Amino acid sequence: MTEGVVVVRVVVTGQGRVGLPLAVRAAEVGHRVVGYDVDEHRIKRLAAGEPQVADVPAARLRPLLRSGAYRPSADPADVEGFDVAVITVPAPLRDGAPDLSLVESSAMLLARHLRPGATVVLESTGYPGTTEELLAPLLEEGSGLTAGPDFHLGCSPERIDRGDPAWRLENTPKVVSGLGPAALAAVDGFYRQLVERTVPVSSCRQAELTQLLECGFRQVNTALVNELAMFAHDLGLDLREAIDAAAVGPFGHPRFTPGPGADGPCLPIDPACLPWRAERALGQSFRLVELANEVNGRMPEYVVRRLTAALTERRRPVRGSRVLLLGPADEGGAAGGSGGTPAARIAELLTRAGAEVRVAGPHPVPGPHPPAGPHPDGGPSASTARVGATPGELAAADAVVLLADHEDVDDRAVTRHARYVLDCRRRPAGAAVEVL
Repeated sequence: MTEGVVVVRVVVTGQGRVGLPLAVRAAEVGHRVVGYDVDEHRIKRLAAGEPQVADVPAARLRPLLRSGAYRPSADPADVEGFDVAVITVPAPLRDGAPDLSLVESSAMLLARHLRPGATVVLESTGYPGTTEELLAPLLEEGSGLTAGPDFHLGCSPERIDRGDPAWRLENTPKVVSGLGPAALAAVDGFYRQLVERTVPVSSCRQAELTQLLECGFRQVNTALVNELAMFAHDLGLDLREAIDAAAVGPFGHPRFTPGPGADGPCLPIDPACLPWRAERALGQSFRLVELANEVNGRMPEYVVRRLTAALTERRRPVRGSRVLLLGPADEGGAAGGSGGTPAARIAELLTRAGAEVRVAGPHPVPGPHPPAGPHPDGGPSASTARVGATPGELAAADAVVLLADHEDVDDRAVTRHARYVLDCRRRPAGAAVEVL
C-alpha cells in the first residue's frame, strides 16, 4: 500500500485499454477495486489472470487477484457500496455522432448504488457539457441525490499513448475537474494517489474540451502525413526520409508518421465530437477536423489498394491469398471507444475480396473464441482466424501487413520468415518489406 492512502472501495466501469490500467493502479496503491464490464468473456479472461491490455502484463495483474485487491466482475450487484466510481466505457461513433449509450448505462447502474459523499468521475469521451448535461441528471434521477450537496461529480479525460513504454498512467499528467470546489478536491485527491502530477482545470467543460483539443491536434497532423504518404509514393519519393529530416528542427514540428488510419488512443471518435458539437450547438461546421477525418478514414482502402498491387506484381490475386494482419490491438474498451478500427476495416475489405485473413495480435486468444460476429471492441470480426505470429504463420502467408506498433512484434522473425511485408509502421527492414 502507498503510504498515506486511505483505503476506499473503487469501481471502474469498463475494463479495456483505459479502465484496466486505472483499476490495477488503484488496487496497487491500496484501494479495494471492482473492475466491472458487461463483456463476460473479458471478465473471465481477467479472472484467470489473462489481461488483454499491453500496459498490464499478467505478472502485474495476478498478485492483485490473489490478494483480492482487484476483482473483475460482470455482476451489477458487485457495484454496490462504492466510494469512488470511474466511467471508462467506450463511446463509439454512430452516423458521425458520439454514441454515449454505454456512458448512460453506466450512469444508471451507478445511480442505483450512489451514496451521499461518494465520487463519480467520467473518463469516457464526450462533448463539452457531457458531464453536466448528460451524466449529472442521470445520476440524480436514479439516486434521488443532488450533484454538489450530496455527491461529488467530475471529469478526468483519459490520456494514454498506447504502446508507448515511456509514458504510462502513473507518470502522465492527469487533467482533473469537478462540479464545484468540493468535487474538484475529491477528484484531484483520488488521482493524486495514482499519478505523479494532476492538472486541475476550472470546469468539467474545460476538461472535456482539453481532450478534444489534444485528439483533434493528433487527427489533423496524422491526416497530413497520411495524405503526404499517398502523394509521395505516387511521386516516387520517400516520405519517411523527409519526416526524419523535418524532425530534427528545434521548433514547430512534433513528429507524426503515416499509418493505416485513425487508430490512435482517441481517434477518430474524439475529433468527431468537435464538428458534431459545433454543428449541434452553434450551427457551424468545423471543416479542418472534418477533412482530417475524411483523409484518415480513407487509409484502410489505400492500404488494401497497395497490398492488391503488390500481390498482382507477384502474380497472386487477392482472392485466395492468405493475408496475415500483424499487430492489431486486441485491447478495446477505450474510453474513446472504437467505432471500427482500421484493422477491422482492412480485414473486412480483404475478406470481401476473397482473401483468407488471419490476425496475429500482441495477445493471441487461446482456447475457445467468442461467437462469430462483430468484435466487441471494434476490432476484426471474431470470425476472423486469430493466430500467433509464429514462423509457420509468417511463412505460410502470401502477404503480411504490419498494422500496429507493438513491442511484442518480433521484427527479425517477420523479415526472416515472411515472403512479403507491407509495413504501415516503419518497423522491420529487409528486401521483402515495402513501407506504406
